[in-house]
Amino acid sequence: MDSNPERSQDYHLIEKAIRFIEANARRQPELEEIAAAVGLSEAHFQRKFTRWAGISPKRFLQFLTSGNAKELLAQSESLLTTTHQVGLSSLGRLHDLFISTEAVTPGEYKSRGAGITIRYAIHPTPFGKCLIGTTERGICHLGFVQTSEGKAIDHLVTEWSQAEMIEDHYATAGLIEPIFELGQRGQQKLRLFLRGTNFQIKVWEALLSIPAGAVTTYENIATQIGKPSALRAVGSAVGHNPVAVLIPCHRVLRKDGEFGNYRYGTARKKALLGWESGISNQYSVSS
Repeated sequence: MDSNPERSQDYHLIEKAIRFIEANARRQPELEEIAAAVGLSEAHFQRKFTRWAGISPKRFLQFLTSGNAKELLAQSESLLTTTHQVGLSSLGRLHDLFISTEAVTPGEYKSRGAGITIRYAIHPTPFGKCLIGTTERGICHLGFVQTSEGKAIDHLVTEWSQAEMIEDHYATAGLIEPIFELGQRGQQKLRLFLRGTNFQIKVWEALLSIPAGAVTTYENIATQIGKPSALRAVGSAVGHNPVAVLIPCHRVLRKDGEFGNYRYGTARKKALLGWESGISNQYSVSS
């Protein structure tokens, strides 16, 4: 279960391993060297990694190379084209997550959350601790803890400065597992409550059309929303995504196949993509 603190703690080891691989990518270090870099024996690292990712380190790390990213981009673009043509926002049994987006009115946007109650809490996930906030109308915030829990909470309060904030682990705990278990998605419908400009909402809705295990580019997103020249604005909207993972901004790469920046760190972006790609490839995809 993803609410297991031990699995969340394992992520820090995974992130350290990814950072080591990034720094030594040209040498393509062997598993034994990577394990030593994180202070574990090869066998212990193999067990911990497989428990976290569900696949072997070797297979997972294949998804972290730029060459593979370019190949995945080529495959994903045709997959996404098919997705759009049939009017679906997802494909196959792994991609049956249903999210209804509901943009706030201009008045609500300006009010900074006045009259809204946000129940929030910090929970462990396979990718480290996250802060989730939810309202009666849906999930309004999901972000990973970067430096401290206090700063993560301060950011949420800044974004919704007029809302009533209530720390509530019980109300938020049930949302974590269906978010971080691909196989659980579809068993529980999740609603998002998004506060943003019309342009931002269009970009976030486009992100929702990217299935798990697929990727796209900023250029493709811009074309999809009818603004092919608005690359900078699209990048800004992607960067301001308030609900990580569910609105999968981590699935957007640069057109040259490089992973690019991520609000919660490049290592976490690679971990998310490698995990999704590995899990997705364990299943057959149908439309």
